[in-house]
Amino acid sequence: MVSTQSLNRQILVKLLIAAVMMFGFGYALVPMYKALCEVTGINVVTNKNDYGVRAFSPNKVGNTQVNYARTVTIEFDSNSRGPFTFKPVKNFLEVHPGEMTEIVYEVTNNQNRSVRAQAIPSYAPKSATEFFTKLECFCFQEQTLAANETKKMPVVFVIDSGLPDDVKTITLSYTFFELGLGGTPPAPKSKVVS
Repeated sequence: MVSTQSLNRQILVKLLIAAVMMFGFGYALVPMYKALCEVTGINVVTNKNDYGVRAFSPNKVGNTQVNYARTVTIEFDSNSRGPFTFKPVKNFLEVHPGEMTEIVYEVTNNQNRSVRAQAIPSYAPKSATEFFTKLECFCFQEQTLAANETKKMPVVFVIDSGLPDDVKTITLSYTFFELGLGGTPPAPKSKVVS
């Protein structure tokens, strides 16, 4: 017959193994989530190193020339998940491919405490994602907002001259959410842009 102490040790070992496996699975979810988002084009999470290279790369010099014969409408959208008021200062801009453009988003922390937050971009139509190059963006890093603080945060971007002619409008959408509250809130439902 097995003693109670021996059974307790076996259960403890099994629980420790289960805890380590759950931690490993949770840790592995981050790269799996990023890969899934990149494949599907939903809430593409990027870092600053992925941007700025295409616009100034020596073999892309021809694509950085401004095409004044063409105008593309860029619509700006915002969603917040947390104690924020978050919006672009303009709802849309008319830009020429190859032209460096800046838009400013404004965020207000509506709490009486400091918060950490992050913005995740998404694009519509999906085919335009590879032609939208951000040179500077508040989404590249985590933001810290003091109690009741309002910040103006710029996005500097270039639309590549190789953008297909049938794309007349691009929507840049950000979801701004608070970090450190036991998980990331669900992504907003995508808006259909025709």
